[in-house]
Amino acid sequence: GSLKDILEKRTERLLLLLTDFISINLAWLFLFLIRFETGWFQVVLMPELILPMLVVFLYWLALFIFFGMYRTWFALSRFDELLTLFKTSFIGIFLLYFLISLDESDPAFAGQIRYWLFVYWGLLLAFAFSGRLFIRSLQRYLLLKGIGRRKTLIVGFNEKAQMVSDEIIDHRALGLDVTGFAAVKDENIGKNYKGMPVLGHIKEIEKIIEEHGIKEVIIAVGRQYDDMLIEIIAKCEDKEVALKIIPDLYEILSGQARTMQLYGFPLISINPQLMTDWEKIAKRLLDIFAAVIILIVTFPIIIITAIAIKIDSKGPALFKQDRCGLNGKIFKMYKFRSMRTDAEEKTGPVWSMKDDPRITKVGKFIRKVRIDEIPQMINVFKGEMSLVGPRPERPFFVEQLSKEIPYYSRRLKVRPGITGWAQVKHKYDETIEDVKTKLQYDLFYIENISLKTDILILIRTIFVVIFGKGHY
Repeated sequence: GSLKDILEKRTERLLLLLTDFISINLAWLFLFLIRFETGWFQVVLMPELILPMLVVFLYWLALFIFFGMYRTWFALSRFDELLTLFKTSFIGIFLLYFLISLDESDPAFAGQIRYWLFVYWGLLLAFAFSGRLFIRSLQRYLLLKGIGRRKTLIVGFNEKAQMVSDEIIDHRALGLDVTGFAAVKDENIGKNYKGMPVLGHIKEIEKIIEEHGIKEVIIAVGRQYDDMLIEIIAKCEDKEVALKIIPDLYEILSGQARTMQLYGFPLISINPQLMTDWEKIAKRLLDIFAAVIILIVTFPIIIITAIAIKIDSKGPALFKQDRCGLNGKIFKMYKFRSMRTDAEEKTGPVWSMKDDPRITKVGKFIRKVRIDEIPQMINVFKGEMSLVGPRPERPFFVEQLSKEIPYYSRRLKVRPGITGWAQVKHKYDETIEDVKTKLQYDLFYIENISLKTDILILIRTIFVVIFGKGHY
């Protein structure tokens, strides 16, 4: 986005981080004061206070990051944020309680610690709630004073679009200013509603966004314009605008997008910023770490599998194939060969099928327990793939599917993965219907992408592998 947008988001996160740092450490300090009744100056200089305090802060910081407490909460309810804070702190305290319960050497001391733990939770909530409320109240005050407001375009010029416009005008604290409308019908060009003009036709949406500095686009058109909706989303994707749609268009995304409330008026948010910068870095570090560990730990399995493949059928043990990666970039994906070398000589590129006759005996087994995927850790290490993401498809199929499914190319907005929501929920692709079903799961993953989602998918994948539920 623009430098101004980036600075605004970073300032918001830094303020939240600073407030949480003060809140969490104050809670720890007050606990010390209550428990030991020591003077302020003595407490500040005590080494047994400072080191644990920093460790505890890092513990809460990790949890807050994991549960999305540093996402931009622009125009969201303060109650929703405080509820997330309560849930996050509850989980954090429960984990600490569980760890204390593991130590049975001194039950009386453990009981006393548990009591102080709940006192600490009360202090933490009080300080953290107060800090967050202060930041949000300051943010609200600045928005009402005209600082940090966002120009908004409403797509459509109908009763629904006008109703959204009225809601935005009535609730200035949202920080949105309706610049105008984009009309679907030519006859609405030149019209206005309460002084807000129709800025042009929907086909010119890119030009309207650039000329008027639009930051929010709210789509309020009927179901008959579903195809147009896909076109609008595609045009807005590279414009760094926040996209929201009115709920009766929900089905176009198969109910798979983040929802928000505009002062009780429900909207569906099509998330343009898929992951924050820190989450991208953390995801990449997790990928590198996991790839190295898995390649080292599975080295004996890699050798045994390679030998078994060579004995079972002619051809190389390792199979390389062109796949479409992030933003459509072509890369060579590695797998253990599970089919005969002449599998597609006569047919050309085709999808696998259940009880596929082209699959070898060893191939059948390694597919079932997902051993065939291990060499892809090389792709993960190189940054061509991630542990979690949509499956990388062959360029031939990407071209074919992009024509048949207009929204298919959105899969290329994230790094492809070894496993993903579609993989744990659905089988291998055999038909275009399978691809459409998997696309719904992929879109759900893309709209809800986070480290937490990745970890949940990895846990589910482990269960799939252990219980041998792989399609083969």
